Amino acid sequence: MPDGFTELHVRLLKRGRTKIRYPAAELFDDGTHLAVRAAWAAPGVRDFGFVRFEPGDVFTEHYRRDRWYAVKEVRAGTGELKGWYCDIARPAVREGAEVVVEDLDLDLWVSADGQTVLRLDEDEFAASGLCERDPEAAREAERALDTLEHLVREGGPAALAHMLRGPL
Repeated sequence: MPDGFTELHVRLLKRGRTKIRYPAAELFDDGTHLAVRAAWAAPGVRDFGFVRFEPGDVFTEHYRRDRWYAVKEVRAGTGELKGWYCDIARPAVREGAEVVVEDLDLDLWVSADGQTVLRLDEDEFAASGLCERDPEAAREAERALDTLEHLVREGGPAALAHMLRGPL
């Protein structure tokens, strides 16, 4: 944990169960927008074809209490920007030193140069049953994905980066 930062834990839920929990350094929290920095928390390398997440990668994660997404800036251990991984999720909840986020299966990947913008896991979202179980949440999730994709396609990755600025 870097000096001067508060340690939090991020707990990612998927269909009501904890998928992963990992330590993170709180960068700021203004009551609506919470940013943390964390190392790649999963074991080993995860190669998606369009990007590899691996030990040493650093994620600056932006959680919102008023929006249905979390945006994660991904950098290699060398500092090189890989891109942004956008999780479509219910608005984040902070419970003491824990940030709880419920993943809704949809994701958006934006490469560092903005040339690759990929909608991910739409099949997983369709199979999740959320549309039947909670149609309002499903609509919010689809709207969030559309909004982020439109933002990036219209303004490039700079629009996404600008949106994430906080009091750092």
